[in-house]
Amino acid sequence: YKSDLYYPKIDGIYVEELEDGFKRVIKHVKTTSKRILYSEFNTLVGYPKGSSQTKVYFDRVIDILSDKGIIEVNKDIIKRYSMKEIKQFDVIVLGGGLAGIYTALNIRSDLKIGLFIKDKIDVGSSNLAQGGIAAETIFSPKQMEEHFEDTLRAGGYHNDKEATRILVDEAPQNIENLLNLGVNFDKNENGELVRTLEGGHRSRRILHAGGDDTGAHVMRDLRKTLEGRTNISVFEDEMAIEILENTNKALGVIVINKNNEEVYVLANKIVIATGGIGGIYKNTTNDKIACGDGIALCKRANVKIEDMEFVQFHPTGFYEEDKTGQAFLISEAVRGEGAILRNIKGERFMAKYDKERMELAPRDVVSQAIYREMFDTWSDHVYLDITHKSKEFLMKRFPTIYKHCLEHGIDMSVDYIPVCPVEHFLCGGIKTDINGKTSMENLYAVGECARTGVHGANRLASNSLLECVVFGSRVAKDINESTDFSKIDIVLPDLEFTHEPYNFKDIRVDIRDTMSKYVFIVRKEEGLLLAKKIISNHLNNLKKIKVFSRYYYETLNMATVAMLIIDAAIERKESLGCHFRLD
Repeated sequence: YKSDLYYPKIDGIYVEELEDGFKRVIKHVKTTSKRILYSEFNTLVGYPKGSSQTKVYFDRVIDILSDKGIIEVNKDIIKRYSMKEIKQFDVIVLGGGLAGIYTALNIRSDLKIGLFIKDKIDVGSSNLAQGGIAAETIFSPKQMEEHFEDTLRAGGYHNDKEATRILVDEAPQNIENLLNLGVNFDKNENGELVRTLEGGHRSRRILHAGGDDTGAHVMRDLRKTLEGRTNISVFEDEMAIEILENTNKALGVIVINKNNEEVYVLANKIVIATGGIGGIYKNTTNDKIACGDGIALCKRANVKIEDMEFVQFHPTGFYEEDKTGQAFLISEAVRGEGAILRNIKGERFMAKYDKERMELAPRDVVSQAIYREMFDTWSDHVYLDITHKSKEFLMKRFPTIYKHCLEHGIDMSVDYIPVCPVEHFLCGGIKTDINGKTSMENLYAVGECARTGVHGANRLASNSLLECVVFGSRVAKDINESTDFSKIDIVLPDLEFTHEPYNFKDIRVDIRDTMSKYVFIVRKEEGLLLAKKIISNHLNNLKKIKVFSRYYYETLNMATVAMLIIDAAIERKESLGCHFRLD
């Protein structure tokens, strides 16, 4: 065994130095039930606890002893009792978008924070946000009240008024904090912040960066600041799949790491900031990784979830025939700068649906109007017309959009832009209080995955990034004031997984097709009940197996969230906001 187990020097120890340890392994398997657990391996071999190479040695030992006939190996038992890698932090944050990073940056520096991101840190919907952040940066009772009222009106007055008041009133201090964290918003020649107008707003209160590339610029600046925070450890390509809890108290999460290994991450405080659900629809402005992971995670842990029927569809996704997946967004700000909507006959139509606000009506009104126009004209898109603006203005104000259109043969200074509604934002989610606390102790939620109540039945344009920072700040403040950071004592569960390489592509396609056909802008009970039958069948089949892979859990999460949306849509019989019932 000495020669068979030879490796170069790893973690400061030569394998030869562990000879006695391997003798203990052999003695153990000969004198017991011929089973050795990963959890026993460190003790037997004397290998450094927590070493990254322990699993490598264990697997090699088992293979060699099995080959020599010393033991018989049941591979399923080996996998089931595999050694659990354990990490421990004061706080863990799930999600690397604006909500997650901003919250982490505002938590006090003496706390050890683990930031776990399912994909790469520069991937996600925050990076795609074009319009900006709605905020009155100079306190004015009249303007604050208008922002408050605009938010309520857009939300169909289904909003939580206390949370909405906080959203508006705490905007100035959080914009100031973003500036202090290194975010560079667009300014005029006098050094003053530039503001634009968007649908549903009565005044120009939208701050932006990079013209029409706000999210990418804000996230780039915050990631740069994040690099200097030594108390924050970033883990990319690591997906949380289950919440560890005891008597409704969150104690950690189980993570699939980049090597497809099971990691137990313990923490005194857990913040879920996993974003939206766009991946369950055929066409969405979200990044493809948005599968509702945090919401499904909470559903499995019996955390309260609310208002899932309110899925917002952005009126103006760039139309490309037969394309599915992530749609390029034509920002609300284009209409804010005077663009008008025309049907395929070239006729302006918004006066038929909202004569007062026209193209600047809230998104639910505009999306439903476009849907009706497409139905009446037997078409699958309409046009956005901003040809009254000069090429110079458009190139400067909307450089990203102008470039994208040009790449598709459209010069927006002379051509109409083809657009259609696509999934954009979930207004409901994990229910929280005004400090981001969920129904489970020590568990917080912030950003699109959270149901703070500020959006009501339909989100006001550019309030999403504002929600991330205002309530991210409140979550951080609540954590900062906590003194409960004692060592976590928990018995880790032995979960049984299969590692079979099942393919769930057909299920994903069927989920997206079903949601896009029956749970879209216009809904009917007959279609919702059919959708429920289809999705529940997929969900039940997925629950029969437990595959240890990101692909499986994303698919499970998609089915879980789709079911939550369908059930909520069936239960709410009346139309409200972006939930429109035709029957």
